[in-house]
Amino acid sequence: MISSLEGFRKTWLHESASTIQLFEALTDESLSTRIDDEHRTLGRIANHLIETITEMPGKLGLPIKEESPNHTNVADLVRDYREKSDALLAAVDATLSDGMLTETRNMYGMEWTVAYGLHVIIMHQCHHRGQMTVLMRQAGLVPPGMYGPTKEAWLTIGMTPLD
Repeated sequence: MISSLEGFRKTWLHESASTIQLFEALTDESLSTRIDDEHRTLGRIANHLIETITEMPGKLGLPIKEESPNHTNVADLVRDYREKSDALLAAVDATLSDGMLTETRNMYGMEWTVAYGLHVIIMHQCHHRGQMTVLMRQAGLVPPGMYGPTKEAWLTIGMTPLD
């Protein structure tokens, strides 16, 4: 849980760097990968991550313009994600204080504290990055290790991957 804005900032910087690393491992061709016609493509999920770092903070009362991008190449995804991530941090710094973290906001028909809302913004990124890694493997890509080595990284350093 978020207990200070500095804690949010540090966690966001770490997690957004992981998202950028994941985006940079994509290829333009991989963006059309999907599990089936009923589910989002890899590119749509990436765009969704950008979309929600404008939508969710707006619901928390941060002065961020909500946008729904539809980027079709990796370079634009990375650039826009970086810009929106920086804008999120600037809005948090300009608008919130530690004392406001216990205030509540209506988020999707529920009352969430600002601290919980910031926490969900982070966890939402993690959730969809997990989906993206599966689709990346289906597209023949090797996802980066975000919380530890991938199977491929274990092999590169001469270790046996865990089952």
